[in-house]
Amino acid sequence: MELYEAMSTLRAVRRLRADPIPADVLERVLTAATWAPTGGNHQSWRIISVTAPELKQGLQDLYRPHWDSYVPAYEKHLTDMPAAQAEQSRRALESGTYLAHHMFEAPVICVFCFNTDNITITDAGLSRPSVVGGGSIYPAVQNLLLAARNEQLGCVLTTLLCIEEPAVKALLQIPEEWHTAAFVPLGYPVKGGHGSISRKPIEKMVYSNHFGAPLKP
Repeated sequence: MELYEAMSTLRAVRRLRADPIPADVLERVLTAATWAPTGGNHQSWRIISVTAPELKQGLQDLYRPHWDSYVPAYEKHLTDMPAAQAEQSRRALESGTYLAHHMFEAPVICVFCFNTDNITITDAGLSRPSVVGGGSIYPAVQNLLLAARNEQLGCVLTTLLCIEEPAVKALLQIPEEWHTAAFVPLGYPVKGGHGSISRKPIEKMVYSNHFGAPLKP
């Protein structure tokens, strides 16, 4: 698939069929993740490909209460949005609720783990929350998402289960020195799947030379 087309049509697909993913397709998607760059090429991340029904159900049982508690506040927020934006957000909310109630049906849940021993976290001493370490983890997640798009698989990145890291580590037997960074349910879409996306224009997202300065050709 042409790369720019893949990037510009990579939607968060939360309604996934239980149909199995062929082994060769899944291997290609997982291999693509391993091609991602990392600091020092240490690749201090791993994926747990969760396929066992009882483990997928366990992840959903941890996930669903947090999603259900999030919904009322978001529904209230919808009342303050313009009608068109509210409708789009409501559809996203409904698909998120579907995932929370059906995550165990996804044939695979990819759990991204990381170890900080070989990650240089240059912002660790700043007064804001640290994010730099993610630069050695999330490119692999994006590679996996793009590869899934290429294979016509639905996928979505969620970090909500990171709240339950101790329980997730116990469930999946993750060693003490490893931590969770992302969860990606994979499967063939129930509905249309990927398609055109809605994003802010480049003029609002990219500046020239100084923050806020209009973009120049």
